[in-house]
Amino acid sequence: MGLFTRKSTAPAAATAVIDPALAALTGDYAIDPAHSSIGFTVRHAMVTNVRGSFGEHEGTLRLDGADPSRSTAALDIRVASVDTGIKDRDAHLRGDDFFSAEKFPLMTFRSTAAEALGGDRYRITGDLTIKDVTRPLAIDLEFNGSATDVYGAERVGFEGSAEILRSEWGLTWNAALEAGGVMVSDKVKLTFDISAVRTAPQG
Repeated sequence: MGLFTRKSTAPAAATAVIDPALAALTGDYAIDPAHSSIGFTVRHAMVTNVRGSFGEHEGTLRLDGADPSRSTAALDIRVASVDTGIKDRDAHLRGDDFFSAEKFPLMTFRSTAAEALGGDRYRITGDLTIKDVTRPLAIDLEFNGSATDVYGAERVGFEGSAEILRSEWGLTWNAALEAGGVMVSDKVKLTFDISAVRTAPQG
């Protein structure tokens, strides 16, 4: 079930058809950090993957079920909450070789555009800021649906991914391997599992 669908009404024309149930999702939502996760995967020593996540984050969504291009998103991630399961590695990531968490406590994303790709797939583009560098980022998302939970909260769910080159945000630390190559890959895969709770319907 997509947030926006098209249906042909004539052989040579396509007309937008708005599903009332989806249009009813239009409104403001707050990301529920207890039921959401923001993770990353990076190649380590050229042979395996290290996975981690950020445990502290908050954000808002403005969904337009009739016109997804008018939807927006904002996300703040506390970089000191990074967790790869290894305390020494996490401390290194918080330090000046990587995030400089004391000086730059937040990683932020602010959307600038959204588009429907067909079916339940969407792409949201915006500005990702890490430390003092802001660059564009496109996130591909899949809409997982909506539901009312046992407490009466109206929820929507999305999952998505994006890839970045960390060097483009000034995260350049590395170490050379004796056999060639480097300790940490430049490419980082970001993953998003988002559950958001409605805070206000369309006004």
